[in-house]
Amino acid sequence: PSWARPDPLDELAERLDDFIAAAVHPDEIAALLESDGLSDDQIRERYGVQDSFALAEKLYERVERRHPEPGGPAHDPWRTDLLGCLLRGVIFALPCLGHVLGAPFLTGPRDDFDLPAGTLPLLVGALVGWTWNQGLAHRAYTWLGSGDRTAARRTLLRGAPTGALLGTLSALAAAGTAHPSAVAFTAGQSVYLAAATVLLVLGRERALLAALLPMTAGAAVALAHPLPDAARLTLLLGSLAVAALLGLRELAPPQGRGELRDQPHTTRSRQRTTSPPLLGSFPHALFGLATGTLVLHTALEHAPAAVALTLSMGPAEWLLYRFRSNGLAGLRSSDTPRAFRRTTARTVGRCLAVYLAALLALTLTTGITGTHLAALLLLGVVLWTGLLLQSFGAVLGTTTICCAAALAQTAALVTHTGSPHLIGLIVHATAAVAQVTLVCCLLGRVTAHR
Repeated sequence: PSWARPDPLDELAERLDDFIAAAVHPDEIAALLESDGLSDDQIRERYGVQDSFALAEKLYERVERRHPEPGGPAHDPWRTDLLGCLLRGVIFALPCLGHVLGAPFLTGPRDDFDLPAGTLPLLVGALVGWTWNQGLAHRAYTWLGSGDRTAARRTLLRGAPTGALLGTLSALAAAGTAHPSAVAFTAGQSVYLAAATVLLVLGRERALLAALLPMTAGAAVALAHPLPDAARLTLLLGSLAVAALLGLRELAPPQGRGELRDQPHTTRSRQRTTSPPLLGSFPHALFGLATGTLVLHTALEHAPAAVALTLSMGPAEWLLYRFRSNGLAGLRSSDTPRAFRRTTARTVGRCLAVYLAALLALTLTTGITGTHLAALLLLGVVLWTGLLLQSFGAVLGTTTICCAAALAQTAALVTHTGSPHLIGLIVHATAAVAQVTLVCCLLGRVTAHR
C-alpha cells in the first residue's frame, strides 16, 4: 500500500545526512543536488516540490546541524569600523547647522500652513531631494555591487544634477514669487544633497566632512555671537562650492580618460545586458520619501530631537552590520530552524536595545520628555527596523508600512485632527509593531540570510 512506502524525502535526507548536517545554508544543498544532475522536473516528480531550492530547504529542516570544528576563526564579511559609522551619523546631522547660518534670510510672516516664512519650499525641496537621491543611491550601489564602478559613476553623473534641478523647481513651485530667498536657499540645499549623495556612495565621507567644516565653524560662532549677513552667506556658499567640486572630481574619469575604454569588449557587453531595472530603485525612493516625511514631522514639533535622531543613524548603521554578523554566527551555531529563529529574535532584541539606548542618550540632551520622547523612540524603532529590512531586500514591506504612517501623520496635520503629539505617538507605535513583526517573520528564516 502507498502508506507503507518510505518517504523519498527521508531516503534522500538519510543518504545525504553528513553533507546536509554540515551545511551552513540551504543553498549549499541546492548546489549539491544540481551537481548530481537532478532537474526541476525530476524533483517535482520524485519529491513533490517546485525546484532544487525548495527541496534543499526541506532537507535542511529535516536534518539537525552537525558543523565540523573550524580550523581557524570564521570569516566575517560584515565586520565594520564603529568610528566610520559614527562619522557618517555626524555627517548626516551637520547640514542642519546650515539653517542656523541661513535663518536671517528666511524671516517674514507665517504662511497659510502656520509655518515660519519660507519653511514650506524648504520642506518640499528636502523631500524631493531625499526621495530622488535615495533611489539614485540604490541604483549606484547596485552597480557597485556588480563590480562596475564606471557605471556607478555614470549613473551619479546623470542623476545627481537632475535631482538638484528637481528640488529647486519643486521649491519654486511651492513658493512662487513670495519667498525668493527661500527658493535660493533650497537650490543650494538641493545641490548639497546631490554632492553629498555622490561622495557618500563612493565612500568619500572624510572629504564631505572637510567640505562642511567652514559652515560648521561659522554656525558655532553664530550661535554665540551675531555674524554679518555677508559672512553667513560666504560660509554657506564656501562649503557648498567645496562639496560640489569634490563631487565633480569623484565623477570625473581618472586621468581624463574613460575607464570603460580600458575594459575588454566582452566585459562591456556583459555590463550592458545586466543593467539593473530602473523600477527596482522605485521602492527605495518611496522609502526615502516616507521616512523623510516622518522625520520632518518630528523636526516641525521639536527640531533638536530630529537632530538627535539624525545623529543616531551612525550607531544604527553599525548595528545593522552587527546583526548581519550575528546572523552568520547563528547559522553556524544553530542546530535546527527553530533554534535559528530564537537566535535571530534575541539578536533583534539586543540590537534594538542598544540602538534605543544610544538614541535616548542623544535625545536627553535636547530636553524632550513625555509623549514626545516616547514617540521619538518609537520612530527610532521604525527607522532602524526599516533599514534592516531594506538591507535584506524586503523593501516593499517596510516601504508600505512607512508610507502608510507618513500619510496618516500628514493627513492628521493638514486636517488638524487631534493632538499632533498623540497622533504621532499612535502612528509610530503602530508602525513599530508592524515592522518588528515583519522582521521576526522574514528574518527568522534561514533562507533570508543569503
